Amino acid sequence: MPGQRGRRRRSQDEARRAAARFAPEAGRWEVLFETQDESEWHAGLRRLRASDPRIDWTAVRMDRFCGRLTRPTTFRLSLFVPKGTPPTRS
Repeated sequence: MPGQRGRRRRSQDEARRAAARFAPEAGRWEVLFETQDESEWHAGLRRLRASDPRIDWTAVRMDRFCGRLTRPTTFRLSLFVPKGTPPTRS
């Protein structure tokens, strides 16, 4: 297909940049919000988007830990904090 090589190369370059930006030696992931209730998860996301314009949404990770019979599903929102930034929580 015409142009596929260029798209693939751009995609690979983007993946390399993201891997370097979020490498363990470049910083840490801080949990902003965590819940086991999906409706609370959606409400929390809407609240953060509306109330905190300082959040860099390109440096946010949304995790969904799928539960089974013994553990419920957990939703977690984490923000990447570059090295040298003081911790916000103790």
